[in-house]
Amino acid sequence: MTNDDQSIGGRPTLKTIAFMTGLGISTVSQALKNGPDISKATRQRVQLIAKQIGYRPNRAGVRLRTGKTNVIALVLNTKEESMGLVSEMVYGISDALSGTSYHLVVTPYSLSDPMEPIRYIVETGSADGIIISRTQPDDPRVSYLLDHGMPFATHGRTNMGVVHPYHDFDNQAFALEAVKILHGRGRKNIALLGPPPTLLYQRHTRAGFEAGLRAFDLREYGLGDIDIDTEIAEIFERGRRMARDAARPDGIVCSAAISAMAIAAGLTESGLRIGRDIDLVTKESSRLLNLLRPEIIYINESFRAAGHDLARAVMAWIDGADPANFQFLAGP
Repeated sequence: MTNDDQSIGGRPTLKTIAFMTGLGISTVSQALKNGPDISKATRQRVQLIAKQIGYRPNRAGVRLRTGKTNVIALVLNTKEESMGLVSEMVYGISDALSGTSYHLVVTPYSLSDPMEPIRYIVETGSADGIIISRTQPDDPRVSYLLDHGMPFATHGRTNMGVVHPYHDFDNQAFALEAVKILHGRGRKNIALLGPPPTLLYQRHTRAGFEAGLRAFDLREYGLGDIDIDTEIAEIFERGRRMARDAARPDGIVCSAAISAMAIAAGLTESGLRIGRDIDLVTKESSRLLNLLRPEIIYINESFRAAGHDLARAVMAWIDGADPANFQFLAGP
């Protein structure tokens, strides 16, 4: 008898489901794992009953028997919460994990040491796979995970010449499209509030932005050293100062909606009107922002789709699939 067969505090077990369905315990176990030898109808019936009675596997027993935790760890820094990434990505991952044996654990960290949570998870064996974001061109986390044989997927690509699963947004296409929109609205002097230079997608965004300026013969208004990681109060203040600049831009491309709203608030505070005096195009992942500031032009980036793809990729790699088959690039 396995640990999962034993009732703990009246909790439903595999034996409970086997009794209710008239199936053997091993058949129930395989059905809950989407075993290929079990018919679709049987899998659906077993999983429905498991859901209805609130069955949860005894994870300590599972780990003892198989060496697996059935955990996928999502490692995010606290900055990403303010960018609206966390909840949408969690929804997408949860959707992909639904009906599988895996569950999600979110592990936060500070920007000061992004390696710390990765080392902890690998050294303690507390997850079977990891999802990371804020991908750098030469990312030490990727090297570490490859060296230690830990399945993982990255939100964003690397520039390391190694094969790994990822989901990325085509930020080059986004920036080019944003400049095209501003050109179509008659704007000539364009600013870019983009990602920090340490992240690979800053290069993609900058390439698309500059390609748009060349294509439409537009000027760039430099924002200096601020980017979407800059504190919101500082971005707001920069918007206020920009509004008083005689050479101010008449269009802005922004890589994060929260930063766009901050700079728009600063511009508005100083008397400018978004959509009349200056246009602002930004990425967004929540339709709520469109309701709050409809005068801003939004291009959607789906963090929910990203989470779904990343979870699928990690589970597939754990099961032995070729990671090269799980590289996704989403267009704007």
